Amino acid sequence: SLPSEMLMKIFSYLDAVTLLCVACVNKRFCCLANDNGIWLKIYSSCFPPKRTIWKTKSVQTETVPLGCVPIQDRKPGYWKKEYILKQIAAVRVRVTQLVKPVDPYTGLPCRSEKAIKASGLSWIIVLKDKNGKEHVMEKADLSFKDTSVTIFWYSASWPCLDILSTLKLFGVIPLLPDQGKASSKNGPRRRSLIAEYNLSNLTESSVAIGADNLVQLFGLNPGLLVGLWKGKNEIAFVMASLHYHQLLERSTLGSASVQYILPPHIPVLDDVDPEYGLHDYDLHLDMHSGSCTYLCGTFKSLFCRKGDIEDGYLRLTVFSLKDNMKHVPLIGTVGLSWETDAFKGNVKDCYVMDVTLLDETRKPFWCFSAPVCMEVSSKASNLYDYMGHIYTTDYADSEGKVCVELVWLEETKEYFIVNLVLYISTEKVNNWYGTNY
Repeated sequence: SLPSEMLMKIFSYLDAVTLLCVACVNKRFCCLANDNGIWLKIYSSCFPPKRTIWKTKSVQTETVPLGCVPIQDRKPGYWKKEYILKQIAAVRVRVTQLVKPVDPYTGLPCRSEKAIKASGLSWIIVLKDKNGKEHVMEKADLSFKDTSVTIFWYSASWPCLDILSTLKLFGVIPLLPDQGKASSKNGPRRRSLIAEYNLSNLTESSVAIGADNLVQLFGLNPGLLVGLWKGKNEIAFVMASLHYHQLLERSTLGSASVQYILPPHIPVLDDVDPEYGLHDYDLHLDMHSGSCTYLCGTFKSLFCRKGDIEDGYLRLTVFSLKDNMKHVPLIGTVGLSWETDAFKGNVKDCYVMDVTLLDETRKPFWCFSAPVCMEVSSKASNLYDYMGHIYTTDYADSEGKVCVELVWLEETKEYFIVNLVLYISTEKVNNWYGTNY
């Protein structure tokens, strides 16, 4: 019932984030909150004019920003839009500067963690039940590694697993990053869909990759881990592993319903090299669990002979059983640590594997981050140097496979990787290089 003039006076004292929230109350507030005079004041205080013109009123002389004089000639909301676009552009410039330097070992931006924090980026999961109701989980712990970030959600009020149908992973960025740090949860934000997972019949349709006394872990591609309380079939926590490759784009450039699609790679043909696309690959491999790193290494000059192409895959042997000079140990006791408000634990023989495969121009060719497990192999070690149980770790997606063999040495209480092979889809190689293998 307040007159518009009084509401306008009140609105003139609000900051940009609060003003955007007020506009959501009703149509009248939305119209008044779009006033160009209010937004011009906010715009001018944040972005001082670089050029001015002189305007004379009787004996007074004042300066006003060039292009801002005819406020009444602009459509309502013009300066609000200009302010938002310029805020986004300013943050984008800062982030672009941070991601320019590239790590020569990984081929990825070496300041990814700083770029993520500078953009105000965070991640949420939205659980949707069979009735269409959505449950948003905001609280998350982050763990940054060399090539990936691990996100961990836990709560005492998860919805019942039996009624859930899907889980959506979103990247969330404040509309006004500089203004929204303190109130990012309630302020205006943009969502970008990263992945969607089916939770119907989770225990029957998904692979159990490990368990301890309290929880059982189920893996969903790409890079999602769901921990269920044993005997209760209730969610204990959810963990997502996100590789840095194109992570900022995937987390900010999509929409609430459509994922960001990576631009197609344009192959550069080479008619001189008869084995173009088969050699000069570099692998950067990380094996970790939150704050613990079990292995971080780079393996260069991987290749595949034409005769080794089989069943639609190129075989890249990093090292083999017989090449014992290259065998590497894992540091520490391998296990995936988890923690909630009331409990914590460690699932033995589970960890997160980050693979970054670079092509001959040192550009990321195949990248993933995923929780995996080690399984005891039925065969025994026949190597003189290793007289222990053999464990295997296998990972596969639409672009390739990773096969790892490890031996447990009881004397030193450590794992040794004795065999590491990558299988790359020939379809991916042909699309990338323009070849026909």
